[in-house]
Amino acid sequence: MRTRLYFFALALPLSLLGAQGHKQLTSADYDRAVKLLAQNVNSLVVGGQVTPTWTPDGKFYYRATRTDGVTWILVDPAKKKSAPLFDHTKLSAAVSSASGGSYTANALPFVAIDLSPKRDTVAFNTAGKRYACALKSSECKHIGDATSTGIPGLMGRRGPRTLEVLSPDGKKAAFIRNWNLFVRDVATNAETQLTTDGIENFGYATDNAGWVHSARAILKWSPDSRKIATQQQDDRKLNSFHMVRYQVGAPKLESWKYPFAGDAEVSKVHRVVIDVESRTVTRLKMAPDFHRAMLGDDLNMDDYQWKDDGSLLALASTPRDHKAATLRIANTTTGEVRDLFTETVPTHFESITGYRVLWATNEIIWNSQRTDWSNLYLYDLTTGQLKNEITTGEGPVNEIVSVDEKARTITYLAQGRVPGQDPYLAHAFRTTLDGKGPAVLLTPDVGTHTIRLSPDNKYLVDTYSTADTPPVSALRDAKGKLVMELERADISKLVAHGWKPPILFNVKAADGKTDIYGQLFRPTNFDSTRKYPIINQAYPGPQGGSVGSRSFAAARGDRQALAELGFIVVSIDGRGSGPGRSKSFQDHYYGAMGRDNTLPDQVAGMQNLAKRYSWIDIDKAGMWGHSGGGFITAGAMFRYPDFFKVGISESGNHDQRNYEDDWGERYQGLVVRGADGGVDSYHQEANQTWPATSRASCCSPTAPPTTTCRWTTPCWWWTR
Repeated sequence: MRTRLYFFALALPLSLLGAQGHKQLTSADYDRAVKLLAQNVNSLVVGGQVTPTWTPDGKFYYRATRTDGVTWILVDPAKKKSAPLFDHTKLSAAVSSASGGSYTANALPFVAIDLSPKRDTVAFNTAGKRYACALKSSECKHIGDATSTGIPGLMGRRGPRTLEVLSPDGKKAAFIRNWNLFVRDVATNAETQLTTDGIENFGYATDNAGWVHSARAILKWSPDSRKIATQQQDDRKLNSFHMVRYQVGAPKLESWKYPFAGDAEVSKVHRVVIDVESRTVTRLKMAPDFHRAMLGDDLNMDDYQWKDDGSLLALASTPRDHKAATLRIANTTTGEVRDLFTETVPTHFESITGYRVLWATNEIIWNSQRTDWSNLYLYDLTTGQLKNEITTGEGPVNEIVSVDEKARTITYLAQGRVPGQDPYLAHAFRTTLDGKGPAVLLTPDVGTHTIRLSPDNKYLVDTYSTADTPPVSALRDAKGKLVMELERADISKLVAHGWKPPILFNVKAADGKTDIYGQLFRPTNFDSTRKYPIINQAYPGPQGGSVGSRSFAAARGDRQALAELGFIVVSIDGRGSGPGRSKSFQDHYYGAMGRDNTLPDQVAGMQNLAKRYSWIDIDKAGMWGHSGGGFITAGAMFRYPDFFKVGISESGNHDQRNYEDDWGERYQGLVVRGADGGVDSYHQEANQTWPATSRASCCSPTAPPTTTCRWTTPCWWWTR
């Protein structure tokens, strides 16, 4: 009956939620909705972004997209001036002549260039070939085939090359074959086998986390390109997952090893370091680690940090329950491993920024939420002892941008540290490593910021925006003072297309105290005298939230398009979503993933919005979501049937016992078996078991249809 009720809900969304006076949708309504889908609006935002490339003399250049095309700009920060990097008209003619193409000044056939140190020559790839152009004479020559992109793992965009990991010097590429690790010489394509003892389901650099799996290699090159840090992953005792892929003709069965929450055996990784030239495999002298990461669920190669000469390797280990992190230093020649310190927490340990080893001064910058907020700490690399706090206070530090070891300063991004602004907006700060200096705000403008520092740390390029204001890029000095504005996005075409920004709001959570934040979308033909049903587009986290980035976007999924069909659409980051707020905020429903799942806050937030806006018909409320959003949507229908009238649940992980181990065990805790074979700790968090207690206590086959259980659910819905 639950299944029939669920599809009954899916079958009647418009009859249950149709806007007042809007009995039937027309083709014009759908056309207006389609018009505002991402693929139809993203290209209408022009410019605003700057990715600088700094030159040896302290200048930088970038590619600027503007309404009349693309321009390459050179900026002199000292003189506060900018100018075209070259004569675009002459260069376009020269490129056209050399390549046989036909190009104009504002539509040159490349998106990346290599500029000579004297800025007199540019080299670039186009149509599979490489050209060099002398800027003074505007003469271009074909100098060979197109070169590598320079991006690790992306030697090419098709075939097996996408599965390789390129060395820092660009000369070698590592890849997997038959459970062993190989390297390919980029210049000659000669292959060298590095390991020989890899066997099925016990291979090197394996990419298998259960749900995520591929043939790519998971490893980290040393900075000198001579060694590789990776792991031999043992999946031999794991359960298997089977998927039938339907296609034209016979279906295809795919099977792979997949650890589930609560399994007796899960993936283990044996840490190794491989000397590429000698093909020597050094096994680190430590017990196998669980397939976990300090920086997320899956293995993360940023948990490894190399010393420049490859002699030492720092690595972070995380236990199966995610409740701790241990920092270790390994000698890559002998395999000896030294434990520095372990930090343990009651719920799950999460490093938002990662750590940073300062090898020259034997120090470590460590990220911890031990004060309920993500902050940075300085440790001694030799003793493992805490030296001092680097940052303090409320608002999470969420990125280490740069460390100036000579000046003993650190530049970082943090949220919620500028009074009066949305706590999810990220700003840049600089302070001293000893923690005694002030936290200098480098990005005062309202918005969420990303910055790129000059090599000498004298300047920064700051790009910022909010959900309702388009991106601006500016040049600032080391103290955050504005030097000059660089680019400002043009959204005139977007606005002319009919786009309107979402309403940004904050309301009280279910506790009546905590501020929670969200975005609201209305039809572009909105009429304040009407009543509109409200649909919640939800994702509960805990590793993320419903809203996502606070930066500007022409479309946020299909929320605006859905609103065009006569709805108010909202996304709310309730307690339990994170980690953009405090540790306690993110851990709000730790261990109660199904019972809470931010649902009390979603309901309270929607009700509070209805009190604020008379045009919201709170009696016609629905929800939809994908993955974790599918989980919360089904939970909303089961747990709040009197509030939510319709739910569309897509690909939900409704029972974490049927999902990969590293996600459920991180946020729900390890599976605790019931006494004498009773239900385990995950049972009551699964959607299909709701409301087991209520049914047992008050529902029976003979109960009349009017009898109700918890959440006023009629017994006959469940038993007949």
